[in-house]
Amino acid sequence: MSSAAAPTLSLPGDPPGGRRAVWVWGIGVAVYFVAIIFRTSLGVAGLDAADRFHVNASALATFSILQLLVYAGMQIPVGLMVDHLGTKKVLTMGAVLFTLGQLGFALSPSYGMALASRALLGCGDAMTFISVLRLGARWFPARRGPLIGQIAALFGMAGNLVSTLLIARALHGLGWTTTFVGSSMAGVVVLVPLLLFLKDHPEGHGPPPVERAGAAHVRGQIADAWREPGTRLGMWVHFTTQFPAMVFLLLWGLPFLVEAQGLSRSVAGELLTLVVLSNMAFGLVYGQIVARHHAARAPLALGTVAATALLWASAVFFPADHAPMWLLIVLCAVLGACGPASMIGFDFARPANPPERQGTASGIVNMGGFIASMTTLFAVGVLLDATGDNYRIAFSSVFVLEAIGVVQILRLRSRAAHREREHHVISRVEAVHVPV
Repeated sequence: MSSAAAPTLSLPGDPPGGRRAVWVWGIGVAVYFVAIIFRTSLGVAGLDAADRFHVNASALATFSILQLLVYAGMQIPVGLMVDHLGTKKVLTMGAVLFTLGQLGFALSPSYGMALASRALLGCGDAMTFISVLRLGARWFPARRGPLIGQIAALFGMAGNLVSTLLIARALHGLGWTTTFVGSSMAGVVVLVPLLLFLKDHPEGHGPPPVERAGAAHVRGQIADAWREPGTRLGMWVHFTTQFPAMVFLLLWGLPFLVEAQGLSRSVAGELLTLVVLSNMAFGLVYGQIVARHHAARAPLALGTVAATALLWASAVFFPADHAPMWLLIVLCAVLGACGPASMIGFDFARPANPPERQGTASGIVNMGGFIASMTTLFAVGVLLDATGDNYRIAFSSVFVLEAIGVVQILRLRSRAAHREREHHVISRVEAVHVPV
């Protein structure tokens, strides 16, 4: 593929965007923002949770694994729900569920009830991001898709920033119950404008009628989305790029920096904050690049994987007992690129699927990174318990999944590019022959 700028063909049915689009889409992004606060709150409370529920590393990892297992398992059902029920209904269900999950986690008296609460939170969380992507596609022109997706992810990372800055401090100042009950109220705050003001699409730009989702239709919808090389490539890009930062932020970054690197919790928290800030900066840059040069998608994704692997290995296997601070800073800065790189996966799936299948395709893509994250979270916990907290061995599990993902990306890359060119030719022909 050439490095020429991506075509900016506008089809007759393209949404106009504008201020109202920003307002409606912003409500959806606010729901996603709160979902990320709840999702990542355990990352800064991992050591507190271990003490509160008297659990070891494997049991602690189970919190995040179960949450991500539910999240990943819900992606295709949620994609189908978004395609058939619309964004508002799915987002509303998601907000109610993740708010109840966060509140339940605050009040859980036992490990088992806390696990159930995280599962409920994961179920609600699973309904947010695909809905926000669909909302952006319905309210903004297609050429804005890559940038709109990156900005949505940027606001999600701002939610992570709230966790690392506010929740971490509140835990030490206010205690477990007050902190988590108070944070759960944010779910109620975003639910009100969601119910009052959010609309699935602007007038005159609704999706085509969709037949009732019988079992045969559902199977066909999933099969058609999976059959597209762009969907599968998008899933493997998401799989390979997202999980190192997710594992680091969601659970194991703080213990690694404190226990393996000898840092104080405050300094470790600052490094986690750096990952979040770096993610936000990379998101703006990657979004602009991909919107202008679609040929940069695969090089950006593969370059991010290579840089992440290099810095991860350098920090984990540094010859001395502790890696120098400059290396940990560079590692955290590079980990910030993982989230924006994972968004490129949706930019492969989007042009490969028609509008009525976007939710299903996005669900397949979104499963990738969370399956990888869940697998690595579990592997790290088991290896830490088996080796007596040897982080060098435990963190090496990252390289196995990265290698698998890179092989799949290279295998599907040319096939997806060929298919995308075919879709683009068809779109141009249809645009030319639409009656005025």
